[in-house]
Amino acid sequence: MNNPKTILVVEDDRQIRHFIVYILEAEGFQCLSADDAQTAMMFLVSENVDLLLLDLGLPDFDGMDVIDKLREWSNIPIIVVSARDQDREKAEALDRGADDYLTKPFSKTELLARIRVALRHVELFEATTRDPVLSVGDLSIDLDKQQVFLKGAPIHLTQKEYSLLSFLFKNMGKVLTTQAILREIYGVGYGTDTRALRTLMAGLRRKIETTPAKPRYIKTEIGVGYRLADQ
Repeated sequence: MNNPKTILVVEDDRQIRHFIVYILEAEGFQCLSADDAQTAMMFLVSENVDLLLLDLGLPDFDGMDVIDKLREWSNIPIIVVSARDQDREKAEALDRGADDYLTKPFSKTELLARIRVALRHVELFEATTRDPVLSVGDLSIDLDKQQVFLKGAPIHLTQKEYSLLSFLFKNMGKVLTTQAILREIYGVGYGTDTRALRTLMAGLRRKIETTPAKPRYIKTEIGVGYRLADQ
């Protein structure tokens, strides 16, 4: 690939770390690797890292602390790679600033797909400053005019439905936790009641999905939140 992206792999298991690096370098990525948080932070401040693959169970600091520290000064994509499979920990990592979450064991195909989605999200974020019209499949949104189109025809959304869809579009491909969406749509004081969000999501899906029970655009990440498909 032209101008290969640099990925920092932070994993304390030597065999897994070498396996991930092997996969990524075979796909044309440049790789840096670390087996603890301190080495990872040294690379992050001294090298041009485009994406961080982060194991949570590190020997010196918890991976959650690495997310917190990095998010104080950088917005590079973070994909958490961990054996921890609890939905609560997935949601916590995402709420603290991670972009995605992979549970071990995972396939080569899934790993590469998640990396490409995260890198495309960076490109999309930069593109929104140049072009206010974003699209996925037959669905598009004009952020300046606050209009939504399906197969070229305008569709009417309520203000809350539009706010939800625009938030998803601005984070296309990224998992958004239920709590992050609630804060965005209803405000920080709304609480944790998800019933209003489920109702809002159902109404939005009826308007944009051919088969709402099998959504093409808005995917449910069970126990965590939602993701707008990026292709």
